[in-house]
Amino acid sequence: MKRQLKSRQRGISFIGLLFVGGVIAVTGVVLAQVVPTLIEYQAVNKAVNKAKEGGTVPEVRSIFDKAASIDEIKSISGKDLEVTKEGDKVVVHFAYQREIHLAGPAWLTLKYTGRSK
Repeated sequence: MKRQLKSRQRGISFIGLLFVGGVIAVTGVVLAQVVPTLIEYQAVNKAVNKAKEGGTVPEVRSIFDKAASIDEIKSISGKDLEVTKEGDKVVVHFAYQREIHLAGPAWLTLKYTGRSK
């Protein structure tokens, strides 16, 4: 009877473990930089929906600027808003972008757009 002396290795090698750990670490660093921009986008959306209650363009921008100072919105200001009327409703549009430096010449550009409800 022949015995098999070779045992089959199962699982991940040390190099594979280092690679997976590196990918998870890089993803975590990028996510840690992206999440605050998403939170700021939600704050901008909330401020825009609050600002649409204004009747004139300067009033809309003023309401937005006040809400932006409370929520510490730095990426966009009231003068960057596009205010229009659709029927009898005031509609506020916004668009801005954020750039996150990754490493060397690599940047991650996030473009945010939206409008009041």
